[in-house]
Amino acid sequence: MRVLAASLLATASAKVYFEDNFDAGIGDKWVGSEWKDAESTGKWVHTAGEWYAEGQEAIAKGMQASEDMKFHSISAPLDSEATTVGKPLVIQFTVKHEKKDYAFCGGGYIKLLPGKVDAKAFGGDTPYSIMFGPDLCGYDISRVHLIFEHGGENLLKEEEIKLDYADKDEFTHLYTMVLEADGSYEVFFDQVSKASGKIVDDWAFPDAEVKDPAVSKPEDWVDTKKIPDPAAAKPEGYDDIPAEIPDPDAETPEDWDEDEDGEWEPPMIDNPEFKGEWKAPMIENPDYVGAWVHPMVANADYKPETYAKYSGLSTVGFELWTVNAGSIFDNILVTDDKAYADKAAEATWKKLKDGDEKAAKDAWKKLNEPEEDEEDDAADDEDEEHDEL
Repeated sequence: MRVLAASLLATASAKVYFEDNFDAGIGDKWVGSEWKDAESTGKWVHTAGEWYAEGQEAIAKGMQASEDMKFHSISAPLDSEATTVGKPLVIQFTVKHEKKDYAFCGGGYIKLLPGKVDAKAFGGDTPYSIMFGPDLCGYDISRVHLIFEHGGENLLKEEEIKLDYADKDEFTHLYTMVLEADGSYEVFFDQVSKASGKIVDDWAFPDAEVKDPAVSKPEDWVDTKKIPDPAAAKPEGYDDIPAEIPDPDAETPEDWDEDEDGEWEPPMIDNPEFKGEWKAPMIENPDYVGAWVHPMVANADYKPETYAKYSGLSTVGFELWTVNAGSIFDNILVTDDKAYADKAAEATWKKLKDGDEKAAKDAWKKLNEPEEDEEDDAADDEDEEHDEL
């Protein structure tokens, strides 16, 4: 693994539950799932992709979902069980959506699962504790998912963690989730904070109070603030005013012939005197007693000490429906120390970022994709050959 000695010394207190940079390939610990039939199941391959930052092929190598329109599911046991009870949890990994274009559609979420996991059966119905990672589809969907399991429900963050337009590209990006022991959280994209706060505020965990189920609004409660004036009466002749009238300014056209065209009638226009259906003016309701407020009671399900508190986290996995192939997952880390995660990012993702992946992609395209002029010339030559035949 690419872990520098200096990094180890600087973060000697860190507990690393899992770390894989795929230096030696995908390895036996990663087990592909068979929850879908063979025809529907995509292959995971060890690769740096078609292009990568100069001199960084080893660092760029990761685990790639290699086939379009396939289910890619794979998991690995943690080196030791992780927990969020009484200590922080940090999940970090990189994704390179190498085939991303304007129509790209695909998720890149990692799952952390509890207890005994059947790797061969790992799939969409397998219970998990945390799901975290990007969700991209065209221009409309661009966000980071962070889901916590609670009481058998998977709770999605109520307000989306948005990615900026500049964040949506085909280069390697770093995703980091930090969950503190006190229930605070922070999500980073390329080491820039995208969301933070308290999980009790931003997820639909049970609130401290709920509406008293034994109480309902009294039937005679008047909360209508204004009513039609019962003393008001419709003015006499109000309904006789037409909605439209002949245009008084219209004139008979000079070329109008009554013998041929018939009697000329002016066009109709909206009547400025017409006021629509009559309605009585509104007045203050003398019986109004104010808005009824449902009384609140303590919620028996309010147990913040249990929110996103997991012990026995045993397995990390990816369970993806891949529309577009080519996404490379790498530098997977589960630890209890954000400083350790930052050091790991310096030794991996930062080198790719500083190595100019865009230049590498442009160079690869120049060598492997014909320019438009060349394509047009080839098409013209083919047309000429057909003409001669």
